[in-house]
Amino acid sequence: MSNSFGKIFKITTYGESHGVGIGVIIDGCPAGVKVDEAFLQAEMQRRKPGQSKITTQRKEEDEVEILSGIFEGITIGTPIALGIRNTNQKSKDYSHIKDSYRPSHADYTYQEKYGVRDYRGGGRSSARETAARVAAGAIAKMFLDQAGISVQAYVSQVGSLKLEKSYQEMDLAEAEENIVRCPDPEMAEKMIQHIDETRKNRDTIGGIVSCVVKGTPVGLGEPVFDKLHAVLGQAMLSINAVKGFEYGSGFEGVEMYGSEHNDPFETEDGKVKTTTNHSGGIQGGISNGQDIYFNVAFKPIATIMNDQESIDKDGNKVTVKGKGRHDPCVVPRAVPIVEAMAALTIADFLLRAKTNKI
Repeated sequence: MSNSFGKIFKITTYGESHGVGIGVIIDGCPAGVKVDEAFLQAEMQRRKPGQSKITTQRKEEDEVEILSGIFEGITIGTPIALGIRNTNQKSKDYSHIKDSYRPSHADYTYQEKYGVRDYRGGGRSSARETAARVAAGAIAKMFLDQAGISVQAYVSQVGSLKLEKSYQEMDLAEAEENIVRCPDPEMAEKMIQHIDETRKNRDTIGGIVSCVVKGTPVGLGEPVFDKLHAVLGQAMLSINAVKGFEYGSGFEGVEMYGSEHNDPFETEDGKVKTTTNHSGGIQGGISNGQDIYFNVAFKPIATIMNDQESIDKDGNKVTVKGKGRHDPCVVPRAVPIVEAMAALTIADFLLRAKTNKI
């Protein structure tokens, strides 16, 4: 059923959008990781709905209950179970699409694949599931922090509004100072206005979340099929509404000559580094110790408040009414989700690297 991710640091998420609750089981987290429950809850607050005028107004506090695997603030090597209750479901908002297929949603594909579907908010296909990933990602971040590795994401584009600065030119901590999570204050205001105008027009808009991983050691990645960038791509493309992933120079690299794109090696204070980083910190599918950076493209959310033409389960033409509480743009709340999936990926590869040589 593919509800699990990771080989050693492995997570399995469960639950539906309008069920009793959602949660995650983390298996393989080493003993001895210091767990800061306040940090865990703060990560959930970054993803939770209803946090600003440019997000869905569903009110969920997303309080995490630690059910197992942590004793006196320390992981003990056993499976970690984290539960999150759903408290603000409005399932009646979805009764009108019980037998209809919303355009660009998973309604039709789930119905055809399984012969049954939970139409309340999309059930398992809902982005509500990502709250469990953020909870697990918070544990992964604490593990990585003890290894000197950090993960920082931010919004770099909303619609056609695009940051032209590289991540090195900005203080990425500034991203948490505004509701759109863009580290450039001037661009952030433009993005907020654009999203709010889109909301008032009863429409949605897409965007890009960029992410930087610092402090990774050389040697993470398992060629040939589990190259580091390949699994990072899988992790990001598994997030709801993601349509694209690129790392390093990405698609812009096709415009460069090899003489421009190659990253020359040098030594500095006895350590090997590269003078440029078009490779995005990964060469041959293995981390080279430089910053890993990548972009994740999110489509406009499929649920819009305007009426749309579609069909029902019997093939009859229907009008799907715009109802419910939804994000006009997903990227502000997607920032902690991207960070979580990156942290889970790096944590898993960090443990796998310990098996590479004696």
